[in-house]
Amino acid sequence: MKFTIPRESLLKPLQLVTGVVERRQTLPVLANLLIQADAEGLSLTGTDLEVEMIARCSVPVEQPGEITIPARKLADIWRALPDGADVSVSVEGERATIKSGRSRFTLATLPAADFPKVENADSDVVVTLPQKQIGKLIDQVSFAMAQQDVRVFLNGMLLEVGDNSIRAVATDGHRLAMASKPCETSGPAEGVKQAIVPRKAVVEMGRLLDEEEEDLSIQLGSNHLKVTKGGVTLTTKLVDGQFPDYEKVVPKDASRVLHGDRNTLKEGFHRASILSNEKYRGVRLAISPHSLTIQANNPEQEEAEETVAVQFSGDQLEIGFNVSYLLDVLSVLDSEQVQMSVSDANSSALLESADDSDAVYVVMPMRL
Repeated sequence: MKFTIPRESLLKPLQLVTGVVERRQTLPVLANLLIQADAEGLSLTGTDLEVEMIARCSVPVEQPGEITIPARKLADIWRALPDGADVSVSVEGERATIKSGRSRFTLATLPAADFPKVENADSDVVVTLPQKQIGKLIDQVSFAMAQQDVRVFLNGMLLEVGDNSIRAVATDGHRLAMASKPCETSGPAEGVKQAIVPRKAVVEMGRLLDEEEEDLSIQLGSNHLKVTKGGVTLTTKLVDGQFPDYEKVVPKDASRVLHGDRNTLKEGFHRASILSNEKYRGVRLAISPHSLTIQANNPEQEEAEETVAVQFSGDQLEIGFNVSYLLDVLSVLDSEQVQMSVSDANSSALLESADDSDAVYVVMPMRL
């Protein structure tokens, strides 16, 4: 196998595909990228057996072939080469040689036959939407995914595809984030199709996106999800499990509603959080018709108090929250005004933009 390519042409595809490769491996070949060169160009594949990413580049190939090369070493070499350099890669026997200018690197390889493939499955529904929309959906929801929860279905994001709309939902049991976007759907599936996308695949999907005005294709099957953008394809196994009935968690009759300026609230919560308990991050909110007082203290007997002007309909209320959860929500809402609805001191709060309800957030209260 032999080909020559400008450094910049392969830099981003190489970084994307290497991102899927885990640092600790059960099989040595999983630390490698599968590189295939043929008449159509070059294909790079990385996998951890759950998530697979393939990037294709059109490049003249002098000698076709396929081999696996250590992913991180190859990416580090590529990154370290100077801008504008031409790089030639050739494989002879069990060694790959990378040359550029006066630089020369020889890497050990493993046979392409040892490289595992994520099996392809039929798709039940295909979703097409601008990549900015899916990027926004991931930003609005992904922070609420659980990390290493024993309930594996919480360590991911629920995608729900209905009639020309896609909804993303994530929860870690203490808070819930939900957002919807319009999209084009096609395929044999009727009604609503649900899939739980694992956390790693959600992160890799976010890395795939850029600022270009380009549509993204998402194929949903019974066990797999496939995302295609230009010459890059991401395939992931889905999480096997039943996602909680999130509709039951969203408060329907929260009678007390607070309206406030998002930035003012965010700054107030941030300042108060400095003296909150580092482990529990609790703050007490004392809400009256025209003001919100945020109080925090910690085991060293230090205290913080912030008062913010708000509009509040309902009787006075004192309620406790994890301040990190409130700050996470205020960071992803993009309207100037936000509203928080709550029934009483023991019920969950519903947060959303005052002028746009395509994203809603539920935060459970804390006992302080």
